[in-house]
Amino acid sequence: MSNEQITVELVQQEDYRFDIHFGGTVPHLIGDEPAPLGSGKGPSPVQLLCAAVGNCLSDSLLFALRKFKQSPEPLRATVVAQVGRNPEGRLRVLRMDATLRLGVPAAQLEHLDRVLGQFESYCTVTQSVGQGIPIVLKVLDANNAVLK
Repeated sequence: MSNEQITVELVQQEDYRFDIHFGGTVPHLIGDEPAPLGSGKGPSPVQLLCAAVGNCLSDSLLFALRKFKQSPEPLRATVVAQVGRNPEGRLRVLRMDATLRLGVPAAQLEHLDRVLGQFESYCTVTQSVGQGIPIVLKVLDANNAVLK
């Protein structure tokens, strides 16, 4: 995927609600701000950012484990964005906390320490977003043991 261009088109439907087109056969979705600006008919831009970070981290972890022929499914990710005011008083995403949960106990996975030490660095979205927003990552296994 080096030197690739990704294009997403947004078309305003009404007020802050946009129809988001990804191209090809990818289904479109509706993005909208919550009230009082919008009507909350779809995910907000901050929710989409959280989804992108969580999805990319999950994909990177899954890819790294599958390289060693490991099956961690089903994976779950939770991403919490802390939104607040910057020194100029403008709303910003100040921090993100991401938690990934493996679907199996850590003892069932081989090479887990190696995977946990490197998978995050391959996550395109998280590494890019993390240059401007601190992202704190935690990885748990199916027994809620903290692995990272």
